[in-house]
Amino acid sequence: MGNQRNLVRTLGLGYVIIFVIANIIGSGVYKKIAPMAAELHSSVWILLAWIVGGIITLFGALSNAEVAGLLADTGGEFVYFKKIYNRFFAFLYGWSLFTVIQTATISSLAYVFAQSLNSIVPIPELFPSLQHFTVGGVFFPFQDFGVKLTAILLILLLTSLNISGLKSGAGASKAILLLVCAGLLIIVFFGLSSTVSRPANFMDVRDLTSGTVSLSSFYTAMLAAFWAYQGWVSVGFIGGEIKNPYRNIPKGIVMGVFVVIFTYLLVNVTYLSLLSIPQLEQIHVSGNQIAAVEAVRSFWGTGGVLFISLLILVTTLGCTNASILTGARPYYAMARDRLFFSGIGKLNKTNVPGNSLLWQGIWASILVLSGTFDQLTDMIIFAVFIFYGATSLGVFILRRKMPDVHRPYKVWGYPYVPAIFILFCIGLFFNTILTRPREAAIGMTLILSGIPVYLFLQRRNSKADANENNHEME
Repeated sequence: MGNQRNLVRTLGLGYVIIFVIANIIGSGVYKKIAPMAAELHSSVWILLAWIVGGIITLFGALSNAEVAGLLADTGGEFVYFKKIYNRFFAFLYGWSLFTVIQTATISSLAYVFAQSLNSIVPIPELFPSLQHFTVGGVFFPFQDFGVKLTAILLILLLTSLNISGLKSGAGASKAILLLVCAGLLIIVFFGLSSTVSRPANFMDVRDLTSGTVSLSSFYTAMLAAFWAYQGWVSVGFIGGEIKNPYRNIPKGIVMGVFVVIFTYLLVNVTYLSLLSIPQLEQIHVSGNQIAAVEAVRSFWGTGGVLFISLLILVTTLGCTNASILTGARPYYAMARDRLFFSGIGKLNKTNVPGNSLLWQGIWASILVLSGTFDQLTDMIIFAVFIFYGATSLGVFILRRKMPDVHRPYKVWGYPYVPAIFILFCIGLFFNTILTRPREAAIGMTLILSGIPVYLFLQRRNSKADANENNHEME
């Protein structure tokens, strides 16, 4: 009977907008201005990178919204790619989600949560004698093991919450998001009205013509911005649980992304008005400092540090929860389509894909033991923009394949908006290979490791079909 269960449509437009915002606002709004300062060395250029990153994200979201409006179902891009391209490309996307895009996102967010908790309540060091134990000279699984174990416990706790039912997970996201927005508004209000003197070169437009920023460094800085904007596409994963998805998914994506762009600009202007570029560059070099914490420290002292640390804790908790909730749905859709291991395609008694959530949680926990936060996030952005570009290309393909089908939403600015986004994705792909070769290589390896898995599944399905035919003939 478990296999015959179907997902229940319980979520309206309000929850769609909440999921979009909750999946986006995570660690990037607090951390990523520091690596951007290290690349661009100018507050004007940093703000411009946030604006361009937001516009490009919006172009991608608008293009995605047309495809989602046409093909909305549980699994998001996996379902779209099957229709636009073929089963192999759809599988490769789902495999990439499982091996790196979604699971490494969950790992990164949980790790920042644990770091923030550690700054409030010091987490004891575990197995200090194994600190220098290494796997291939690349991974140090027992370094900061106390923090890593805390991150793993968070992933497993939130996974079990979501296994217990969709509404409990969705309700947690809503409550946390309200706290996060209130906290960010407090930082903006008190930060911009504080008596702390503005940095010497704050918003100096002459920096735009100084010639110190190259196209490559601007692209590299935007890797950081795109991590902060990452996650808007995840709402498509729960298409089978959204009421009137053809209308609510496109509308929710566009409204949610607009809210986030506006919020990020306000928050980052606040940071830049409190911290100089050399201070931000130093924060980046230190590796264990968070820009938002230092900005609030400048006008509120140690009490402010406690406030911002708690806010980061709540934010990353909310974003980790939202990422876990939405992330497990594509693997469920793949398994139902015989493109993943069959047990993952079953719903539990609360009508959620419990096995899919469990395996996602286990692999995300393993990834916590691997790379650094910035390495993981650059790898995610490299991998995900390959597929974002493929979705936007799908707008052109579907207009040709299905010209007469009703489209609840048509992308604004067609054909220019999807075309600009596709060109940008191509540029990001090659620039990351040049400037972040290690992250690009790991990302590509994990994506391409899906090829032998696909061939194995195809062979297994062929054998199963052949056996079934033989039984019928008998």
